[in-house]
Amino acid sequence: MSDLVTGDAVVLGLRPARLPSRALAVLLDLLVYFTGYVVVSIALLYATADLDDAAQAAVTVASFLLVLVGVPIAVETLSHGRSLGKLACGLRVVREDGGPIRFRHALVRGAMGVVELLMTFGAVACIASLMSERGRRLGDVFAGTLVIRERVPGARVMPVPAPPPWLAGRFAALDLSAVPDGLWLAIRQYLTRMNQLDPHTGAAMAARLADDVVARTGTPPPAGVPAAAFLMAVVHERQSRDAARAFTAHAAGRAPAAAAAPVAAPMPMPMPMPVPTAVPMAAPAPAHVAPVEPPARGTGFAPPA
Repeated sequence: MSDLVTGDAVVLGLRPARLPSRALAVLLDLLVYFTGYVVVSIALLYATADLDDAAQAAVTVASFLLVLVGVPIAVETLSHGRSLGKLACGLRVVREDGGPIRFRHALVRGAMGVVELLMTFGAVACIASLMSERGRRLGDVFAGTLVIRERVPGARVMPVPAPPPWLAGRFAALDLSAVPDGLWLAIRQYLTRMNQLDPHTGAAMAARLADDVVARTGTPPPAGVPAAAFLMAVVHERQSRDAARAFTAHAAGRAPAAAAAPVAAPMPMPMPMPVPTAVPMAAPAPAHVAPVEPPARGTGFAPPA
């Protein structure tokens, strides 16, 4: 939810880059671009040796604008704000709402960069970045962009705070299927950073997020439950359901393998088959017992016909 912002108008989850990291990224970019410009200039020097001075000057200016202005604009546009220097430093240029930049943003930044970075050797950009709360230079201000840190050293996934014990299991019957992933992400970002926010601003954000959850679930929270505690309980309920679902899927995946083992058990059953075959082979035995002739003694036994 891009309208959820902190007190200094930074979208939750975005870390603005400061002057040192931005300066290092610019130096790396300029090193690459100036190397390319020197190579192109030497090649054009031999290619335009037969031209007059005016033509050579025009080619020089065109190569300067192409390599040092056009190439950075093209790189930022095609890479969505990741130049070589920014990629090495873990930075990225985004819009103020956190979305990827387009050609017009890169064009304004590149045009202002000629004045801020090339003509004044970065002095104007440094002053503007130091005066800005989010480290923005004039090109960012006019283009409506922001340089953020994508790769934070030592960053780790911060766990969501546990809800109060008296809220455990209170939302087991709550239908969370209509809550979108974007809202879950906003809630998680708020809960992991709520201690860094101004208390009044944090309470307002918690109330808005809780209202969004209630609007999508259709079930209001119990009376007297704070908005932040309600969000903690709902997030932990969702995590519990996801864990139970994953465990059930894992157990179901192992069930066919366990059920397949008894199939091999009937294999030994044909082994007792020789026992029935031995019984018919013993059938001639009554032929040897027949000479006893019990009917001759008047027992009344009649052998079967």
